[in-house]
Parts: sequence; structure tokens; C-alpha cells
Amino acid sequence: MTAELTRRHLLGLGALQTAAALGLTRIGRATAAGAARSDHSPALVIGSGYGGAVAALRLGEAGIRTTVLEMGALWKNPGPDGRVFCSTGAPDHRSMWFRTRTEAPLATFLWLDVVNKDIGLYPGVLDRVRFTGMSVYVGRGVGGGSLVNGGMAVTPHRGYFTEMLPGVDAAEMYGTYFPRARAMLGVNTVDPAWFETTEWYRYSRVARKHAVNAGLRTTFVPNVYDFGYMRREAEGSAVRSALGGEVIYGNNHGKRSLDRTYLAAALGTGNVTIETLHRARAVRREPDGRYVVTADRIDLGGKVVETREFGCDRLFLGAGSLGTTELLLRARETGALPGLSPHIGTGWGPNGNVMTGRAHHLWDTVGAHQSTMPVLGIDDRDNPDNPVFAEIAPLPTGLEHWVSLYLAITRNPERGTFTYDPVTDAARLHWSRAQSQVSVASARKLFDRINARNATVYRYDLFGGNRPFADDFTYHPLGGCVLGRATDDHGRVRGAPGVYVTDGALVPGSIGVNPFVTITALAERTMDRAVADAQAR
Repeated sequence: MTAELTRRHLLGLGALQTAAALGLTRIGRATAAGAARSDHSPALVIGSGYGGAVAALRLGEAGIRTTVLEMGALWKNPGPDGRVFCSTGAPDHRSMWFRTRTEAPLATFLWLDVVNKDIGLYPGVLDRVRFTGMSVYVGRGVGGGSLVNGGMAVTPHRGYFTEMLPGVDAAEMYGTYFPRARAMLGVNTVDPAWFETTEWYRYSRVARKHAVNAGLRTTFVPNVYDFGYMRREAEGSAVRSALGGEVIYGNNHGKRSLDRTYLAAALGTGNVTIETLHRARAVRREPDGRYVVTADRIDLGGKVVETREFGCDRLFLGAGSLGTTELLLRARETGALPGLSPHIGTGWGPNGNVMTGRAHHLWDTVGAHQSTMPVLGIDDRDNPDNPVFAEIAPLPTGLEHWVSLYLAITRNPERGTFTYDPVTDAARLHWSRAQSQVSVASARKLFDRINARNATVYRYDLFGGNRPFADDFTYHPLGGCVLGRATDDHGRVRGAPGVYVTDGALVPGSIGVNPFVTITALAERTMDRAVADAQAR
């Protein structure tokens, strides 16, 4: 098994590199063998993030010819500076999805507009999708969100998982699917001894000290970044990536993103093709029971250069909470798939995300050198009155700034709803700032406690509007096609036989921790059933 996966990874990585070198938008069979293009496949996967990548691999392994449609580009071809991705501190056109200015989570520093930069228009790797009251960060490219996240590979508490997804066998998840997901993703943990001595995690150790002073527990958090590579970065024997300020606009080295794991193995089966720069915008069912997806192919300037139709026998939706929900919502409301569940568009949430910063005393230095990969979290999830998990986040400016930054994940029971707007032909999110205040109140309780014990204060200069808490964006969009409601308990879409949801749209708004391991494990479970369904035909 291990040897076969290694061979597949090598074959898949070779296909990715060949496609990048030739500037191709199609990766896979046609790249390697020059096969004629066919717009019908037995299986079609929309999206190449966690859910889509799992679907592609397991279908390919089963010998099922599969096409993957990816809205973003293939990120393998170096730019003029020799790097594929730009750094967080020096963003350029590669950073944002068709923007002329970056839109980072931090708006200002010391109230100065020095964080965001003017850039050229390009299909960059990070997108900020804006709705009234909430923005959502998503990754654009082969690998989806795995290209732009902090890599924190956290498994949720079993009790909270069961509460959120009562129709899923927890014993099966924790015995089979979570371990399988972690192994495929390449999850590893920082060496505690190295952590305690390296300058690159001083910021985490200081934040830990403040949490412990307040009677709070911290825990090491696994990650998909290769910590062996990181140590070589620190020693000066490897090119710096996490230690070079790279994270939200991609990592050039060290990170086990999906293009290096699941997708590489999927391409290595020889049964999978990825079509990049293709935005799926409609799905319908033909009288013979097959599905047809309409997709626009765009160029590097965002212009639609071709509209194509892709037919399939089975459709797998891995376009993320936003993309999957919008596709199904549009299909239901326009009558293309009129039998879809009324639950589509419901059960959405931002996973209780709130960001905040604290100002330290002068003697509590966080260090000018900071790794961009978080490895420590404040774990107060067992607090019955105010359960919170707060990752200790980096703020890598290259200068000492005496700031601790956090992304708090609260248990907010509020849920948003998507509706279809026929005028804009898009989904609209109904989420109010009042709903976000539930998360702010929970985060404030935790950090008020830390500030009181350490005689510290919040930073008001980071998020705009003199706000100490940023509650208007999320990295963890969840829900919209909730498992057991809009789908059955295995992700099969109600009212659309042969259509499966494999992404974060299945999770009802909250999972209590960074969600990608949960999404991957649920996708593995769904694909076991989907492959069995296909083989039973």
C-alpha cells in the first residue's frame, strides 16, 4: 500500500510539473498521453479542495475515469523571482483572486495603512468573498484551501462531533476515517524540545505563559507542515518558507498541501484529469439520468474565453461551503433540479471564528523572527460555561512588536441561511453582526481573563474601526448542505440520485476546531459509500 501510494505520488507530481512547465490548463491523461479531449466522464468532481481531492483519489483508485473542475490555477510555475508564491509581507499579483489591492485579515498596524498593498489583477491564490455582515476567505487553485491555511490539523472532541453530527457513527470515524485522513494528509507534530529553545516560537511560549498565569491549559496542535524541513530552515540548510513569512498567500516549501498528497496520488492512478480555470456555474439532469455541468473557462485576466458542458454519470460536489451550496441552490430555484431538499442553503456558520490581539509589557518580547505555522492552542473546550479553542497565531513583521495574535474558535449556535438572488444569479448569505456578537462575547470572556491576570490590554489598531475583535470574517465556512438534512447520512443529495457532497457544506456551522481534518475524514467516509454504490450498479 505504501509503495503503491509513493509511486502514484511520484507520477502525479510529475504530471503537475509537466502541466506547469507547458502552461497547460488540463492536467492528467491528456498531459501525459496527448489523448483527445472528451467532455463526458463517468465521474465529475467540482473543486479540488479537501473534499474534492479525496473524491478524485478514491474514484481514480477504483478505476473510474474522473474529471475534476477547478476554478483556480495550477500553482507550480515559478514567477520571475523564482518563487511560485509571494510572501505575506511582500504581496504581489499572485496573492489575491482578481483584486487590485490585497485584503488581509489585519487592516492596519499602529493605525497605519501599511498591511495591504496595491497589486495587479490576476487569478491569485486567496479570495475574500464578501457578504453583508461576513466575509469568507477561500483558496483558489489546485489544492483549494490547503494552499492558504495555517495547516493546523486538529481532530474535534468526540463529544462535540457527535453533538454536531449525530447521524454519523463516531466509533467508525475515530477508529477508521480520522486516522486515514491524518495519514494521507501527512500530519505531524513539532518536536517539543526544539519548540522550547527555538527563537521562531518565542511568540507561542510567551502567549502560553500568559494563558497559564490565568489558569488556562495549552496544547500542542498537529500540522501538515513538515517540521523536519522547518528545522532545516532554522539551521540555514533549506530555503525558508514558514520561516520566511509565507502562509496566507501560499507556502513555497515544507507544506504538505493537497497537490502534494491526495491530488498527486489521484493523478498517479492515471484515471483522473484536472481542468483548471473552470468555474462551474450550473447543473442539470438529462432525461437519461445523467448530469450536465456548465462551466466557464477563464483566462489570466478573468475573461470568459469558452463555455463548456461536462456530462457525467455521477457528480461529486467539493466546491466548498460557498460553491457547493450556491450550485445546488441555483439548480433548485431555477428548476434545473426542482426536487432538491428545502434544507439546501441552511445550517451555515463561520465556526465561531473571532480574531483578537493583545499588547504585552516591554519585557515580554515575542521575537522579530516568527514561524508562520501555529503549533499551540489555548484549549478551554471543556469549560461548560464558555468553551473556546484559541490558536496562538503568528504576526511575522520581522520586527519586535510585543503583540500576541489569536484566532478563537467559539461554540456559536447561531446559523445563517443562503437564498438565491435571480438578479445577480448568486447566493446571498443572511448573517447579521448580532449573530457574530455571540462569538465575540465568548472570546472576550476568555481574553479578559488573560488580560486581568497579566495586567495587559487589547490592541485596537489591527482590524479597523478601533475594534479589539474581528468578527466579520471567517477562515472556516461550514454548512449549507448539512449531512442528514439536505443530504442523507452519507452525503448523497436528496432529490438528486448520483450526486454527492464531499466538503465542508456537510458540517452544520461549527465543529469547534480548525475543520479540514474533519472535512477530509467525512469525505473518506462518503467516498467509501460512493465507490460501493458505483460497483453495485
